[in-house]
Amino acid sequence: MSKEKILVVEDDEDIQELIRYNLEKEGYSVLTVTTGEAALATGRKEMPEMVILDLMLPGIDGLEVCRRLRSEPDKGRVPIIMVTAKGEESDIVTGLELGADDYVVKPFSPKVLLARIRNVLRRAGLDQTESAEAGLDRHGIHIHPGRREVLVGGSNIELTFTEFNILHFLARRPGWVFTRSQIVDAVRGIDYHVTERSVDVHILGLRKKLGDHGDIIETVRGVGYRFKE
Repeated sequence: MSKEKILVVEDDEDIQELIRYNLEKEGYSVLTVTTGEAALATGRKEMPEMVILDLMLPGIDGLEVCRRLRSEPDKGRVPIIMVTAKGEESDIVTGLELGADDYVVKPFSPKVLLARIRNVLRRAGLDQTESAEAGLDRHGIHIHPGRREVLVGGSNIELTFTEFNILHFLARRPGWVFTRSQIVDAVRGIDYHVTERSVDVHILGLRKKLGDHGDIIETVRGVGYRFKE
């Protein structure tokens, strides 16, 4: 049974209790706080494996909590799932750009939240152990970064340098949503230039070259892109 420690930052007592009950039922160890200040203090003291973070908090809001957690070296990669009541694109984009790993919009199903938690924890674990040079097999596509090779149905697909980097970046974390800005930061190099606007062009090119497999790169309207889980 799971024993990961999860910090729940939620000022609505009913929602906090709903999250706590369902997490403990699944075997997680749960810490609960109601303010951004308490979230930062508890996060520093307890070192949770994940943070469930409401954006609308009294005092320091959730976006600022996310920013501060990401700026601290020892907690910079603790997985963060944002919870937002409004579901506004600007909040979601800002949170993802600050380094949040996923988001859930209120009202939400506890089953959906638990699925997101399991997915993010699983991906975080893979990311720590998976070699950057290891080949990936996703949906019938083989990606080998060492050889910079992409095979679809055994046939080699010729990609540009940037197309390959974008595909590999997205494929390493299936199901994760990345903003255009995050994609730019991940694939940017010294000798070539990628802009947020050009990401759409590269994605279009990737989809065409992947043919029948092109739909593995999904558009998340108003946010960015993800590799199909």
